[in-house]
Amino acid sequence: MPELSILGSLAPYHIITYGTLLGSSVFQSFIGGPVAFKALPRAQFSSLQSAIFPIYFSLGTVLPVLLAWTYPAAKSLTGISLQSGFSGVFAKHNRLDVLAPIATTFAIHFVNLTYIGPQTTNIMKLRKHQETRDGKKSHDPAPHSPEMQKLNRKFGIMHSVSASLNLVALAATV
Repeated sequence: MPELSILGSLAPYHIITYGTLLGSSVFQSFIGGPVAFKALPRAQFSSLQSAIFPIYFSLGTVLPVLLAWTYPAAKSLTGISLQSGFSGVFAKHNRLDVLAPIATTFAIHFVNLTYIGPQTTNIMKLRKHQETRDGKKSHDPAPHSPEMQKLNRKFGIMHSVSASLNLVALAATV
């Protein structure tokens, strides 16, 4: 009968968690988002992203915690079993190589989930209302009202910050 003791180890769950985090980040950043942007009209794309981002950033917040929880024990070169789980992640020798990337990924997704995402969504709603007042879409060619210019600038900043932080989180994950 095959050895099933690996299922009692944290290692397979750690690998599945890591693969889910990395795979969802790569897919959303380089496949799902860009393809949807090219394939969908702007309003539908915005609606889709508004629905996906809370889920994506929630995953990016929860999965690093699961990574830390499932951190597998290892054996040192001297044969001593090293700590697993949270204690292994927080161990002094793991703070730079293990804790820092996990904490970075968690923090970035948490900020995107709780602050940047909601702020960006709010700016999108304000732009929609301004479009009604101006009788012109936010993405139509210039000129735009001063209010729309301000909202477009705010949206561009928030979008750039979110996208840049997402790439930092992806780099930390890798």
